[in-house]
Amino acid sequence: MAEKQGKKNFFEDVYEVVRLIPEGRVTSYGAIASYLGSKGSARMVGWALIASQPFTAIPAHRVVNRIGMLTGKQHFEAGNAMQERLEKEGVKVVKDQVQDFEKLFWDPAKELL
Repeated sequence: MAEKQGKKNFFEDVYEVVRLIPEGRVTSYGAIASYLGSKGSARMVGWALIASQPFTAIPAHRVVNRIGMLTGKQHFEAGNAMQERLEKEGVKVVKDQVQDFEKLFWDPAKELL
């Protein structure tokens, strides 16, 4: 399989998983990578989400880093758009940190059995 084709499929797989994250829940780049069999490819998940802009059909705002920080917020159209979208779904964010992260964490490896 050509690398370009593999990357495209990986990106599409990322989008498919992200579309399944329920409203009001969050997951991490690493959890998605691990679920897709690419543990250690969290950055590639981030690149896939950046490539999906504008974030209309893909709820990229629901993907945060492994401790619940909004590390991808600079890639949204406005500085606080990621936080605003999460808060609209009932997710509390303080200083770029998802509150109750463990409670809101959606693990695709467990949820998509």
